[in-house]
Amino acid sequence: MEQVDWKILREIADLEKTPQGAYNFRVNGALDSRQTTANIDIVSKQDKPGIDIIVKPGTKKESVHIPVVLSATGLTDVVYNDFYIGEGADVDIVAGCGIHNTGCETAQHDGIHVFHIGKNARVRYVERHYGEGPGTGENILNPRTEVYLEEGASITMEMTQIRGVDSTIRDTVVEVAAGGECIINEKLLTDGAQRAESNVEIILTGEDATGRVVSRSVAKGESVQVFRPCMTGKDKCFGHVQCDSIIMDTAKIKSIPAIDAQSVDAQLIHEAAIGKIAGDQILKLMTLGLTEEEAEEKILEGFLN
Repeated sequence: MEQVDWKILREIADLEKTPQGAYNFRVNGALDSRQTTANIDIVSKQDKPGIDIIVKPGTKKESVHIPVVLSATGLTDVVYNDFYIGEGADVDIVAGCGIHNTGCETAQHDGIHVFHIGKNARVRYVERHYGEGPGTGENILNPRTEVYLEEGASITMEMTQIRGVDSTIRDTVVEVAAGGECIINEKLLTDGAQRAESNVEIILTGEDATGRVVSRSVAKGESVQVFRPCMTGKDKCFGHVQCDSIIMDTAKIKSIPAIDAQSVDAQLIHEAAIGKIAGDQILKLMTLGLTEEEAEEKILEGFLN
């Protein structure tokens, strides 16, 4: 892989070198390299671009890295990835896409991920989006994620986009069966004329299912953000939606949380807050020797982390 690709891989997957365990590197719309293990298989689809990731039942303490890198301007890459997580497995999956655009044309990646998570299995899923490059072309990322949790299964999703993406529409749908749990932590920063839209729907279908969404975002410049998180409870369950945003400059943020109780035993909560950085916070940090700009960045870093 080229040097620029490894720089992007550090941003989206914390990779300094080829990882241990299973991995699949996709570069400019094609397979770059792949490794499987005794418990995790990765198979290319025959009918469309993408892969099937198959984790055997009972697999523990293993990981899968499936990053995507675009360094060719003018390329639109669409990929379909399906995950089959066996009963009782416990694995980490690191995905994400990085774009290095040097030209005047749009570079775009649309990733469609579908998770089938078996009974009592646990998945930690990390997805990071990142853009850079001296070109004038737009960087566009449009992920769609569907998750189907069987009884007692759980997934924790960390979705982060903090730099260089001009436009994104993120669609996430999760169905949680009895005793299952879904936790989504979303972090987003937009600047300039960037636009971000996030649509999240968690459907708690079984008894004692749990769902949590925590979204933290910062909008700077003239950027626009729209959030539509929805929690639906169809049985005795617990769901919590929380959206916190900092707005700056002439940016615009719209947060539209929704809760939908379809059972008398569904307990659902939503919270949303949008505000600016408090002046006394900046002044306090400036008394410690930071410039106003440094104080602002320190506050934003702490908020997003």
